[in-house]
Amino acid sequence: QVQVKENGGGSVQAGDSLTLSCVFSGETEILLAVAWFRQVPGKEREFVGEISKNTGRTGYADSVRDRFILSRDKGQRTVWLQMNSLQPEDTAVYICAASKYYFSNNSRDYQWWGQGTPVTVSS
Repeated sequence: QVQVKENGGGSVQAGDSLTLSCVFSGETEILLAVAWFRQVPGKEREFVGEISKNTGRTGYADSVRDRFILSRDKGQRTVWLQMNSLQPEDTAVYICAASKYYFSNNSRDYQWWGQGTPVTVSS
């Protein structure tokens, strides 16, 4: 099994940057990909970005491309989501997920999920 824990959420002003971390423990060697999703009450969970655990290949949603950057540490147990030029519409609970099967932007392809960390962006 794999445990997932997010850190780094908070409240910022529009235009600010914030970096979230996602730390893995347990059988991390079986993981293939890690993704970030975000959730706003009353709306569907939205894909933000994904990173291949082994190759570092990344993919992003159009809404965050060129503003958000995913990276991983050499030990491959931590993934960071650097969020730049934050806007009020980026306000959400950011949730990290891990998959042992797919490099995917579909939440159904992820088996392990964190509890989420809230990000609030004020104008």
